[in-house]
Amino acid sequence: MLTADSIMGPDMIRRSAVLSATILFFLVTALPGLAAPFSDEKIKALGEAVLFGSPAAKDEALAKLVTRGSLDVVATLILAVRYRRDDAAILAALNTLTGAGLGGWHDAMLWQEAHAEIKPHTSFRALKIEIFSRIDPNFTRFLVGVRSWPEFMKIRLEEVTWGGVVVDGIPSLDNPKLIAAEAADYLLDDDLVFGVDINGDVRAYPLRIMGWHEMFNEVIGGVPVALAYCTLCGAGILFETLVEGREEPFVFGSSGFLYRSNKLMFDRETDSLWNQFTGRPVAGPLWDSDIELKIRPVAITSWAKWKAKHPNTRVLSLETGHRRDYGSGVVYRDYFTSPDLMFPTLVRDESQVRRKDLVFGIRDVGAAKAWPLTAFEGGAVINDAVGDRTVVLLGDAATRTVRAYDRQDIRFDATDDDTRLAGPGGLWQVEENLLIGPDGQKLPRIAGHVSYWFAWDGYLGVESALYSE
Repeated sequence: MLTADSIMGPDMIRRSAVLSATILFFLVTALPGLAAPFSDEKIKALGEAVLFGSPAAKDEALAKLVTRGSLDVVATLILAVRYRRDDAAILAALNTLTGAGLGGWHDAMLWQEAHAEIKPHTSFRALKIEIFSRIDPNFTRFLVGVRSWPEFMKIRLEEVTWGGVVVDGIPSLDNPKLIAAEAADYLLDDDLVFGVDINGDVRAYPLRIMGWHEMFNEVIGGVPVALAYCTLCGAGILFETLVEGREEPFVFGSSGFLYRSNKLMFDRETDSLWNQFTGRPVAGPLWDSDIELKIRPVAITSWAKWKAKHPNTRVLSLETGHRRDYGSGVVYRDYFTSPDLMFPTLVRDESQVRRKDLVFGIRDVGAAKAWPLTAFEGGAVINDAVGDRTVVLLGDAATRTVRAYDRQDIRFDATDDDTRLAGPGGLWQVEENLLIGPDGQKLPRIAGHVSYWFAWDGYLGVESALYSE
């Protein structure tokens, strides 16, 4: 749980003095008789004044809400803190109600995430939709009607935040143009790519392009798939998009919304919002469908290594139909090199791994496990298990590469050749989707993906084990 001591530095303490003076103003000037109960309509009107009113109307409304003394308006005040740019009077009111010593919107969102027991006033929903509609009228299609009622969402509306772009402001690549490896002269050898091989259909999707689009919808090797790349949580996850009981695959886009610093994608058929990290719908018509998209193997590696392993690969063309700077190391440069998060979310456990350290994670039936990429420094072969399933992982931290295979209790060792492992009977061939033994025995690849630790632990922490050397 957050405390004032844990979040307030010297600058925030100085600001707190100013806020305290503002609080005293509220308490001294509060009109008599304000402790009487307000109607829901009155509370909504006060919320509107805080969000959209003149400075005088805002301050009068804040005084009334503070004197009323209920925490059910905290979500409205946190919303106002962001969109009125950390207004000191709103922060003062928020701190009076919570007693938390919050220094701004970021701190307030962390406090709100930690206090799920506090339910917003019924007026909050309409106020938040109004805010979003002023940013982009298309946002309302995800939230109108029962779509944003708490009982019809698997996430908290108060934690749905605007990510800074409109609907499809980060445009998906749908069946984009691909070119032969030898034609991709724009790529540097050390540029990282998402490498995919499905039924012999081999493709590469450079991160320097995908960072601008965060989604592709494709059919690879006859299988409809989407790569959902959340740059904020460092996770590119390859999902199968045709699910049992449906005739057509889902096609996904970026909603412009975030939840706990994670992308909320949407499907173009129902406009349901989906959690990018779990592959599950969380709001909209599919919210209670129990759909969970199947994860397919994908590898991050360098262009040089992928091309050497798969000389016949096809790769994204720069002709995407969009104008972006696809230069090497351009997209999200500052965020990727910073230890800080851009958007607020609580980080549950940093005792062994820091929030933006990269991990490779596997979710198996009834179990999950993550391996810090530092375990693969210099290249490594790790024999391990996820729940009752034994796995072998081959990785190289320098290129963020990890591939996992079902080892079926067989122990493997590294060789001088990263295309072969030492195992029973001699050398085993490392293929993209199989380990093949000297006698033809085949062991399948297991789907997993890389992400920042905060995202893995935030969504799977209590269900997941963490590898320790």
